[in-house]
Amino acid sequence: MKKVKDLYYFFRDTFKMRSLIFNLAKNDFKSRYAGSYFGLIWAFVQPLVMILIYWFVFQKGLRAQSPIVKVPFILWFLPGIVPWFYFSDGLNSATVCLLEYGFLVKKVVFKVSILPIVKLMSSFFVHLFFVALIFIIFYIYGFKPSIYNIQFLYYTFCMIILLLGLTWMTSAIIPFFKDLGQIIMIVLQVGMWATPIVWPASMLSPRLNWFFKLNPMYYIVEGYRDSFLNKVWFFHRYNQTLYFWIITMVILILGATVFRRLRPHFSDVL
Repeated sequence: MKKVKDLYYFFRDTFKMRSLIFNLAKNDFKSRYAGSYFGLIWAFVQPLVMILIYWFVFQKGLRAQSPIVKVPFILWFLPGIVPWFYFSDGLNSATVCLLEYGFLVKKVVFKVSILPIVKLMSSFFVHLFFVALIFIIFYIYGFKPSIYNIQFLYYTFCMIILLLGLTWMTSAIIPFFKDLGQIIMIVLQVGMWATPIVWPASMLSPRLNWFFKLNPMYYIVEGYRDSFLNKVWFFHRYNQTLYFWIITMVILILGATVFRRLRPHFSDVL
């Protein structure tokens, strides 16, 4: 019972600092590229270049086709790659947040559990830009906004909760195990190709498809496509939705527990 109360207070105290989190996230976003000539432009240029490369290689080079009839490959590809950009950037940046903000970690009065959230919020600003880009490109191709588009907010929320649990765990472990950063980079590289971003899930056999659905990002990537292309509500995929939230809540509670347990030792290793 005491452990449950401790977790409750952990979440409650973190939520109470939402105003501070937002202000720190804005400062983090502004300072991320401080000193460079083009400043914040770099936050958007790199993902844009990656999108152009993938589009050229798969649509122009390999002549890849969208699995949806009369839908250009780029319109099928964008709702898959945009959430992955946020997931990978958020996981990478939030994992090392305690190392980056070591001077704050050593302050006894500072609530260090908000630092991963600050990083996720900072990455979220860039994510909103690319969601807007999806709307613009869809409109250029003649796809007008629909009521289903609003679902991207739900799937973004899903991704933030998943990332929060993961980064509470990874950010707490990396001060003691620095190699974790390299492991995460490898996992993200493999994870991108293990998620149906540049290939359609329909190409898999039912057994293999079931296995790949164990990846929580499968649910989010397909959810973004449901929001912009397939026009399917999330509650119609109730089995996947139930599984996603069960595994995500387990990760969230586990991440919060690990962070809380290791918190007293951060100052000793930083």
